Amino acid sequence: MEAHLSSHHRDTLAKIFNHPASGNIEWRQVLSLLDAVGTVTEEHNGKHKVTIGPETEMFPAAHGKDVDVRVIVDLRRMLTQAGLHPSGIPATPDRRSRDHGDGQWGEPT
Repeated sequence: MEAHLSSHHRDTLAKIFNHPASGNIEWRQVLSLLDAVGTVTEEHNGKHKVTIGPETEMFPAAHGKDVDVRVIVDLRRMLTQAGLHPSGIPATPDRRSRDHGDGQWGEPT
């Protein structure tokens, strides 16, 4: 999947995984990257429904042109789960349970 990314998409991916999180990642660049690696649909409420591999996440539209740090953290998790990493080495998917008692994350019981 990594081979299909343009240089702009690879740059955006590197910015997302950069530590500490940069406040200078433009929302339009993130949407372009997400559209290249998955499916992005804009909902009627202005949120974006993003599906990459088995995961689907709702992201609020950015209030300015830059992405919020909390969204960057969610993007890192989602892209890692999809096996994307800026180093070119496939990321190891996170196999930890996400069930924190609310029953919305983790394996079905």
